[in-house]
Amino acid sequence: MTKLSFGAHPHLLGFEQLERLVERTAKSAEGYPPFNIEAVAENVYRITLAVAGFRESDLTITVEDRQLVIRGRQAEDQEARVFLHRGIAGRAFQRSFVLAEGVEVAGADLDHGLLHVDLRRTVPDTVVQTIPIRTAPRT
Repeated sequence: MTKLSFGAHPHLLGFEQLERLVERTAKSAEGYPPFNIEAVAENVYRITLAVAGFRESDLTITVEDRQLVIRGRQAEDQEARVFLHRGIAGRAFQRSFVLAEGVEVAGADLDHGLLHVDLRRTVPDTVVQTIPIRTAPRT
């Protein structure tokens, strides 16, 4: 039995990149920092990351090739601190989310250690196109 991939399925034309997107997303499945994804309203979504200890200047949010990338890196402490227990992670991170066609970042807020990234999907107008059929010349 032959296994068909997304890009090789005969009814999915032009979706060759879909499999690469799935693979790229699976690679970024590490567990830090924890996050939630919620549907706020129809075509409105919110990603919330727990980024306790990170300041706004420690975080960057970019969209690269339809991929939302959130990075965090805390500045090194200038003073030597001796921890008896260190349970609050402060390590650098990168979280990636693949955005569907038409999904755009509407904004981001940092509130009480939670980074909220709001997304909005723009729904394109339905277009019906009639394709004329040409008659081949007879010879």
